[in-house]
Parts: sequence; C-alpha cells; structure tokens
Amino acid sequence: MTDKAPIVQTVDLWQTVTTSAGTLDILKGIDLEIKLGESVAIVGASGSGKTTLLGMLAGLDTPSSGNVLVKGQDITQMDEEARARLRGDLVGFVFQNFQLLPALTALENVMLPLELRGERADTAQAAELLARVGLQDRGHHYPKQLSGGEQQRVAIARAFATRPPILFADEPTGNLDTVTGGTIADILFDLNEHYGTTLILVTHDPRLAARCGRTYVMESGTLKAAAEATA
Repeated sequence: MTDKAPIVQTVDLWQTVTTSAGTLDILKGIDLEIKLGESVAIVGASGSGKTTLLGMLAGLDTPSSGNVLVKGQDITQMDEEARARLRGDLVGFVFQNFQLLPALTALENVMLPLELRGERADTAQAAELLARVGLQDRGHHYPKQLSGGEQQRVAIARAFATRPPILFADEPTGNLDTVTGGTIADILFDLNEHYGTTLILVTHDPRLAARCGRTYVMESGTLKAAAEATA
C-alpha cells in the first residue's frame, strides 16, 4: 500500500435492519475513500446513520452488504477476533461518554490499550501523554475524581497510547460545555497533527467539523460531500 492509497475505504456499503414496520435502510450504498493523514468530519441529524457508519469503518459492526477496507484489508471478510486484532494495531477511539474504566487511575486507563494487545505498559510514555493533555498532576486520580473535561483529556491520551494510524472520534465534545469543548478540540487536533494520525470524526458541532480537511453530510443513510449536500 502506498501513501496515496486509501487507509479507509468503503465500497457500496449497505446496512438494513428489520423493524415491526418492515425493512429499514440505515446506510445506502456508501462509497468513501480516506487517505493517510487526512482529517474527515461526518455530520448530520440524529438518526441519519453517521454513528452506524463510524461503527462499520472501525469494524465494530458488520454491514448487510458491501465492503470496508482498512489499510488494504477487507475487514468485512474477517471474524470478530481478527477485527479486534486489527483495531488493537491500527485504531484509537474517543467517545462522547469518555468510557474510562472507573477502577483504574488516569495513568492506568492510558496504559490499558498497550496491555490489551500484550505489550509491556510504559508508565513513562503514559505519563508523557497525560502531560501533553495538561494532566501531568492527575495521573493517580480516578475518573470519579476528575471533571468531564479532564476525563475526556484522559480518553484522548488513551486513544493515542498505541500511536494508531487511525483515530475515530464520536461526538468528542458532545457532553461538554462550549469552553471546555473548545479546549478538548484544540488538544485533539494538536495531538492528531503531532502524530500524523488519520482522523475520522462524527460531530453535531459545525465549528469542530470546520477544523477538518473534508466534511461529509449524512442524510437518510446517504453520504455526500458538504458542498454537494448544500448545492
């Protein structure tokens, strides 16, 4: 794979579910290519399918039909164990509700991804990441002792712990006030640039989307570039 090849690609991606009223197409023939190092925002109304698409791209869910390729590997043809290995090697996550483990300290939460893929956790590396997000003095605090903004800083540090080439962020500022959300956005984009990560971001916030190189709009299961959607 060359640097010009997509690091994430979908081909005619569909997701259909059965409801009491019949079948419902959540994703409708999505074709998408994202290059290494790009930052891409996916925006749209609640229920438009954007979080479903993010789950497909990350290999958390499987589509009804179509293909998802991550670094040239078709993850739709993998079993869950193989997809989990790929996520551990290539992917970091930042979620709206932080998803920190309450029984672990901030430092231990940051080290967790390394431990999960069988590597020796590097305390110094985790401490450096916490310092990068401004929490050098909070490493031994537990999530319940941290504010929402501080918890999201820990989550961002954790996402970068394995130096993943791809970072998925699902409404990373959604649970935060405007000022705190702006600070979190600065940290996220600064780290993303520092490590040269490919960022795929789902957000309701147009200011956050505007910081990405490209923006797509989800509308009733279809995906359009922002310029096309507003034309």
